[in-house]
Amino acid sequence: MDSRGPALYAPAGPSVDLSRSTEEDSLVDGPLIPADALHSAIRRNFQSVPTPGHAGLLSVLHVVYVVLSMCVAVLCVLEFGQKDVCNNILGNVRGDSVIVFGKVCLWVLVLLFTGCVQHHHNQARSRGYLRFYRQTQGLKHLPLTVHSAGNVLLLVVLAVRLSQTVQTYMLLSVLGLELLIAVPCLLYYTVQVMRFNRERAAPDVSQEEHSHNYSVTSLTTETGFREGSSLEEVVEKQADLIEYLKQHNILLSKRLLNLTAQH
Repeated sequence: MDSRGPALYAPAGPSVDLSRSTEEDSLVDGPLIPADALHSAIRRNFQSVPTPGHAGLLSVLHVVYVVLSMCVAVLCVLEFGQKDVCNNILGNVRGDSVIVFGKVCLWVLVLLFTGCVQHHHNQARSRGYLRFYRQTQGLKHLPLTVHSAGNVLLLVVLAVRLSQTVQTYMLLSVLGLELLIAVPCLLYYTVQVMRFNRERAAPDVSQEEHSHNYSVTSLTTETGFREGSSLEEVVEKQADLIEYLKQHNILLSKRLLNLTAQH
């Protein structure tokens, strides 16, 4: 009895290991997924940032506002034109008040534009484009800063008791200076975003992985903490890596399901 016991139970261990190793070998021996296929799949899933159209529209509205403000200031405030025409168009509202009201409306549009840009850039950051987010971080807030500074200067001009002519020229000077600073910033921002959309690049971590031939050591060194790097930068890079790995796993799962369905 003692000699038969080990003989009966001996094959049980190898049979379990054999079945488990067969399943593992079937997965390992399957067709490997090339790195270029995953890279091209990420490029196909690229989502562009739709803010260049908003920036162009805001630039046009800014130019139109300044031109109309100059016309109102020259024709209605300085009264170089027909006064009756201004009274018929503006009614009892003063010309300088119309310019100020228009400036407030333009500032509200710039505020909405900044919020829209921030929303789309946060989405791009969550998709792994941390480098693009950092490059445009200060640029996307610059138009709002310029318009806010222009509002302060307008308040100063209106608060100081000057003659109507001097005050009008000062008002137009502030609007012109604001136009010369804000519109080039919007155009430069538009160029940067259009270039990003045209390149349709993979996420930052994917580019690093592709350039280093999927070297785990180099990727960990780039993402880990190094001397002289700030804690915020390390956390942002780690968050970028986690987001990329989620997308990478989703693509791997889709590829494996497709290969399984083919076989």
